[in-house]
Amino acid sequence: MPRALRRAQYRAASGPTCSLLHSLAGGLALLACAGPTFAAADTGAPTAAYTVYAAGDIARCKHPDPRWSGAAATATLVENLLRADPQSAVLTLGDHTYPKGTAAEFRDCYGPTWGRFRDRTWPTPGNHEYATPGARPYFAYFGERAGSAGRSYYSVRLGSWQVISLDSNLKGAAHAAQLDWLRAELARAPSRCTLAFWHHPAFTSGGHRQSGWMRDAFALLHAAGVEILLSGHDHDYERFAPQDATGKLDRARGVRQFVVGTGGAYATPFLRILDNSEVREASFDGVLALRLLDGAYEWRFLPADPGRVPAGARLDHGRGRCH
Repeated sequence: MPRALRRAQYRAASGPTCSLLHSLAGGLALLACAGPTFAAADTGAPTAAYTVYAAGDIARCKHPDPRWSGAAATATLVENLLRADPQSAVLTLGDHTYPKGTAAEFRDCYGPTWGRFRDRTWPTPGNHEYATPGARPYFAYFGERAGSAGRSYYSVRLGSWQVISLDSNLKGAAHAAQLDWLRAELARAPSRCTLAFWHHPAFTSGGHRQSGWMRDAFALLHAAGVEILLSGHDHDYERFAPQDATGKLDRARGVRQFVVGTGGAYATPFLRILDNSEVREASFDGVLALRLLDGAYEWRFLPADPGRVPAGARLDHGRGRCH
């Protein structure tokens, strides 16, 4: 059965009538016209705020019909948000298709759902992409936006923010080259506000407990004063307090990590809760909306289907300032 999406009409303060995707109290009050309801922010900055919508672990190709899959529900949410706001983009956090990241999976499962806004997507590869040698279908599908098979990491500027995509699947000399590039990039293009994203989380309370994954890259981010790290891999939503690469709380200079593996594939449970884990959710699909301001940021986790949100649940949201 398709997931029901309740629709209504909302007249924005600026006048136009807009499609409202959800009307969940305290959650998605102004989706299609104004995007997620964030606190008003007067930054005094000349650069317009830029919003990114992020999730990983997206299209499960065993689903009999992609039109009614979890990926379709999250894609509908994101598509409406993008249509309303030209100052917005999508960050995909890896494992775009299951199980093997083949060309057919990208065509038949990802394409009809999240592929609808491929031209506004900045991706990073997951381990399932590499189940096909060299992740070649992934690089072919996203083209220049994915970097290249020879250098699968890159940096872009969105609004006033530097946004860095790394490949957490690299090992040995390839990973060492990525770290060298990251050091140079952080020094070459310093920004007051920086966001990084890759697939495997450095910290997670979920089922994938690989100790130390990308902690060397995390240490470079921390030393450079990077604000945010986004990851997927575990099929849940988790937000950590700012911390250093050893997992020590550092509210003054730490990196705030979000795990957003809720793009539509399937949910996985939490195991042992780590220190500094502040919010966890694994009962519904959704995307993280991040409003990138000049010198600050705001976040809100948006459910794809309000009917899946437990009664009385409080959707995660908050605000932070850049270092």
